[in-house]
Amino acid sequence: MQAMSVHEGHRERLRDRFRQHGLDGFNEINALELALFYAIPRRDTNVIAHALLDHFGSLQAIFAASEQELCEVEGIGVQAASLLRLIPQLMRKSACAAADKIRVVRKSADAAAYLIPRFLYEQEEVILLLCLDSQKRIITCAEIGRGVVNAAETSLRRLVETALKYKSSSVILAHNHPDGLARPSVEDDMVTKQASRSLSLVGVVLHDHIIVAGEDYASFRDAGLLNC
Repeated sequence: MQAMSVHEGHRERLRDRFRQHGLDGFNEINALELALFYAIPRRDTNVIAHALLDHFGSLQAIFAASEQELCEVEGIGVQAASLLRLIPQLMRKSACAAADKIRVVRKSADAAAYLIPRFLYEQEEVILLLCLDSQKRIITCAEIGRGVVNAAETSLRRLVETALKYKSSSVILAHNHPDGLARPSVEDDMVTKQASRSLSLVGVVLHDHIIVAGEDYASFRDAGLLNC
């Protein structure tokens, strides 16, 4: 029987440790190298894990990176990049599934709990429209913009078309500040006023505008910046 190599022994020890205790006690390097076992079968993934963290600075930044950015790191190919991109998307899908239990928006905290998971690991600005019926029940949550410089560049036409498409009585506009604070900018205030006016012309109320930054959020309604 062929003896197990030191490299293979290390992998087996790390797998056993995970099976017995989960990721408790793992540092970021060990956790990352363990994940890479399943995409890179014959290389030292500890070295690659170090390279990834040196390049991106954190696990969060790794999980937010594109395939092209990941493949710039030596040792990362398409298969490993796909695995690293799959992990955060599964986490976001799981968090969104839990948030989907919220069916009625009674206050801004309800809207935030529903919306925050939908911005997980996003590194560009994303604009969502939460459509509500007359009882403030959620009809749908639609993406209406992505990668814009700020929310002022949102297409008001698309905003109104989406609200009408789903026969909304009211809507909540939401966008993230990927690298900033959950604090409205001058542009955010401007687009909120424009959106409110445009929606009112077709009989739809802008119930709130939520800004998300990580786990934090700000509500225009709570701040008294909406009079509707």
